[in-house]
Amino acid sequence: MLANKLKDYKIVLASSSPRRQEIFKELNIPFTVKVKHVNEHYPSNLKGMAITNYLAKLKAKPFENELNTNEIVITADTIVWLNNNSLEKPKNEEDAVKMLSLLSGKMHEVITSVCIKTINSEKTFSSITKVYFKELSENEINYYVEKYHPLDKAGAYGIQEWIGFIGVTKLEGSYFNVMGLPIDKLYEELINF
Repeated sequence: MLANKLKDYKIVLASSSPRRQEIFKELNIPFTVKVKHVNEHYPSNLKGMAITNYLAKLKAKPFENELNTNEIVITADTIVWLNNNSLEKPKNEEDAVKMLSLLSGKMHEVITSVCIKTINSEKTFSSITKVYFKELSENEINYYVEKYHPLDKAGAYGIQEWIGFIGVTKLEGSYFNVMGLPIDKLYEELINF
């Protein structure tokens, strides 16, 4: 259905995340992966969704002068939002342990923004999922960090990995949003494109 609607377009997913690429494949539309390096800094006054909106647009900006009329670039950014603070990707394993200790026994929000950019338009939308963690033991946190090395993940965890299986007790919102791409909303946006 979506493949037919977009058959005249070249879709570019501007993300090196294997999880986003895996989720995107399930839309059954041909796409290419093309990533441009951007310095992912944002103004310190931004909070929550404003951060991910800003960064998703920032990731799309380098493409604007090279898009053809039939190209669609899709970028995304995800943060874990806890106690009015952004938990991004951990700097090292010690940082990952610290982040997971902060998340233990609490509810946090996973916020993802997606930017869809063409030569003539730009649309950004967001998704928020509430994730509830049980109290994680020090052993569980250390085991996960040592075995899974979650340094490429916001908040230092992947819900689709061991820590998600044993630690997440409740979700409110999109599961795939927690993986880094709210595919349900993206599908709707592309269908209405």
